Amino acid sequence: MDDTSIFEWEGKELAPDARSADWYWALGIVALALVIVCVLLNNILLAIVVVVGSITTALLAAKRPRIHRFSITSTGIIIDTKHYAFQDMLHFSVFEFVDATKPAALSIKTKKLLSPHLLIPIVGHDPVEIYEYVSLHLPEGRHEESFVDRLVEMMGF
Repeated sequence: MDDTSIFEWEGKELAPDARSADWYWALGIVALALVIVCVLLNNILLAIVVVVGSITTALLAAKRPRIHRFSITSTGIIIDTKHYAFQDMLHFSVFEFVDATKPAALSIKTKKLLSPHLLIPIVGHDPVEIYEYVSLHLPEGRHEESFVDRLVEMMGF
């Protein structure tokens, strides 16, 4: 089957706002307080987990968003070099945000265990055209922000 691109664009990961030095100080103070409590409760292993987790969180927060290449073909969606076939997808929805600085996004629920939800920013194309094309291959489903999505947004990730 011909796998030529119908829609193709590049877009950044949906990235949070830049964090100030105060954010990193707050992370360090909370992590230090948790480590002290863990040591006082004689739970050294948890203290080590808190230290590793806070360092990982700080490194992820400082990371710049990557630019990905998105392509919608007749057989599925390609993100960089990974192909997601329409037959492995359950349903989709297109989000348009009230905040004009955030691009519209294509939300897809998949059957994959390791990537059950894809959220693809739509840049340089009309979201209605993307909606119409994807609706030929997938049913539209109800997509709402999960608790984890809200928690990640609240923490600034």
